[in-house]
Amino acid sequence: MEKTLLGIDIGTSACKVALFNRKGKVLAQSNQPYQVYYPHPGWVEQDPEEWWKAICDGIRDCLTKSGVDPKNIQGIGIDGQSWSAIPVDRDGRCLSNTPIWMDTRARDLCEEVKERLGFERIFQVAGNDFLPSYSTPKMLWFQKERPEIFEKTDKFLQSNGYIVMKLTGELSQDMSQGYGIHFFDMKQRTYDETLASDLGLSVDLAPKIYECHQVVGEVTEAAARETGLAPGTKVVAGGLDAACGALGAGVYQNGQTQEQGGQAGGMSICLDQAKAHSKLILSPHVVPDHWLLQGGSVGGGGVLRWFREQFGEGQTFDQLTAPAEQIPAGSEGVVFLPYMSGERSPIWDPDAKGVFYGLSFDKTKAHMVRAAMEGVAYSLEHNLRTAREAGVEVEELIAMGGASNSILWTQIKADVTGKTIKVPTSDTATTLGACILAGVGTGMYGSFKEAVEETIVITREQTPDPDNHRAYQTSMELYLELYEDLKGTFRKFAS
Repeated sequence: MEKTLLGIDIGTSACKVALFNRKGKVLAQSNQPYQVYYPHPGWVEQDPEEWWKAICDGIRDCLTKSGVDPKNIQGIGIDGQSWSAIPVDRDGRCLSNTPIWMDTRARDLCEEVKERLGFERIFQVAGNDFLPSYSTPKMLWFQKERPEIFEKTDKFLQSNGYIVMKLTGELSQDMSQGYGIHFFDMKQRTYDETLASDLGLSVDLAPKIYECHQVVGEVTEAAARETGLAPGTKVVAGGLDAACGALGAGVYQNGQTQEQGGQAGGMSICLDQAKAHSKLILSPHVVPDHWLLQGGSVGGGGVLRWFREQFGEGQTFDQLTAPAEQIPAGSEGVVFLPYMSGERSPIWDPDAKGVFYGLSFDKTKAHMVRAAMEGVAYSLEHNLRTAREAGVEVEELIAMGGASNSILWTQIKADVTGKTIKVPTSDTATTLGACILAGVGTGMYGSFKEAVEETIVITREQTPDPDNHRAYQTSMELYLELYEDLKGTFRKFAS
């Protein structure tokens, strides 16, 4: 029987588990939801043990659906959401819920640290701003606000590192998620003990660093009983969800760019040098000796999901968006700011709010739907413009995520950015990327190039409409001006 690969994606609203064959064909997949908790304003948490339970359920579901013998799984790759800070003790016990990427509880601590050390001191090592979404400020928050937990903490883990530990018993820090820890030296790709000390932390709080395709360990007897996997199955370190998604979309060479259309939005530009911009995100790619210059926005597919839940009256996404196709580019003056949980790059404003502008009695729900889709596209363009300031120009985009299934939304993004957008096979890019890591790490593929050529097929290509692109320039300027005019109001009335 053919060898297979298992991919696990730890998302914000659910985990996805998928089995692939060598050619990248999905043999089975499972989607298992879990909770997001909002205990206080600015706090956004998840329980890593709920991830584990969902993943166990998802693996068993995939094995049942596919009929695959667990012994024929050659390797397991795991990707996860960014910027977790999961405290575990010496026995691997989770000591607390983890603040996730949307959490901003450490914002005051960030200002204190930057005032004490200076922005440039941190940026020169980390290649990223010191912001509350990242892992380091969350570590400091535990140290200050939950000392009883901090004192028991042996290591802080990332999301995929936690699941690697549950499967193998081994502690690991994959290379691509290192960027969430500010004492990770972005260029040298190792920990900086001096900066860690200056921050009041120790490099011992972070696990050993592994290349993303490197085998960390094997599935233990205990994990096998919970998951249905075969003991001894090899598990690689895995990586950042956006980076695995980029790889699974075929982005592995300098200059290629992935456009993210999942719950969150954004883009990832593959580079062979570490080029940083203070308003963007720089991380190592899951492909060795490459980096990703990323723009990560809160507004992605989640914007339309929210709109459908609140105003869709049982409609499918296609039913909701079909009338929006008849609305002209620019939605006749209706503009949406997609800042539904603050906003990340490039404005980094935790107080920003979602806003519809330009409503009047002649506007319809279709105007609002199209404006919501356009707002997400404007946030993408805002990040691409910021990348140009770092000397990084993008020629075309490779789309991934559920939003890429929408021909209308993909066309809007092409028209707003003026870039051709290519769409690879379905919306399984992230789990496929995790599987490619496992395939390279266990020898199923001889190289990343071979893996991409074996597994990824472009299904369609959408080019920008010149007239729409010109029309969107005016709407884009209004989008940017609205935020500048409102940011003071956002801060003044922040709760």
